[in-house]
Amino acid sequence: MSFNNIEFVIEDGVAILTFNRPDSLNSFNAEMHSEVREALKETKKNPEVRALVITGNGRGFCAGQDLSDRNVAPGAEAPNLGESIEKNYNPMIRSIRALEMPVICAVNGVAAGAGANIALACDIVFAARSAKFIQAFCKIGLIPDSGGTWTLPNTVGQARAMALSMLGDRISAEQAEQWGMIWKAVDDEEVKATAIETAKQLATQPTKGLALIKRAIHASATNTLDEQLDLERDLQTIAGRTEDYREGVAAFMEKRQPTFKGQ
Repeated sequence: MSFNNIEFVIEDGVAILTFNRPDSLNSFNAEMHSEVREALKETKKNPEVRALVITGNGRGFCAGQDLSDRNVAPGAEAPNLGESIEKNYNPMIRSIRALEMPVICAVNGVAAGAGANIALACDIVFAARSAKFIQAFCKIGLIPDSGGTWTLPNTVGQARAMALSMLGDRISAEQAEQWGMIWKAVDDEEVKATAIETAKQLATQPTKGLALIKRAIHASATNTLDEQLDLERDLQTIAGRTEDYREGVAAFMEKRQPTFKGQ
């Protein structure tokens, strides 16, 4: 597949989606949204893909929306930002969250606005030590979108989420790790390789079971304990009928390494 604003390759069971507008800190325009949609569709439907890595080229991961793609000149008709969210950002976040495979993010530099919240929508986030997370929306009179008003309170708590959203402070990778916003801060030169290595390792695991783990943990944010117990019962029923579960038990009993197929 050939793209102008992203790079997309598949290797060793891992799809690698790289934002590739480095001159604009990988900010989104309409064409980039379209290309990301195509890459996510291919990731979902390709039976060889069992994990996804999302990262960026250049000195930034993603600066969110390309503001030059918005007409806010004096006297001009105001853009319908809600329409853009409904058409572009919301479907992207839903697609990332719903993928039945691990989604690993390598934040290689600044992640601002929607860029920060795209990263936080992923399952496991590695960030370069020089990376910064910025809820920049308040600086231009907007609210966090791309799931930010849901993800932040559920990861760092309401007090921190409120201050981050209203002040727009820069949060370092180390601080994000300490607050539980991301999984781990790593050296700059290692962040992409670490994410890809992790994804390739996960791609050899029982990925159908990993997808069920995602479903359960995502549901816990709004479920009661009783609802979550019932969901665990239902998902465990599904997991117990997979080929991977059968293989995992057989390998344990036979004292050998399992060969999982994601089925």
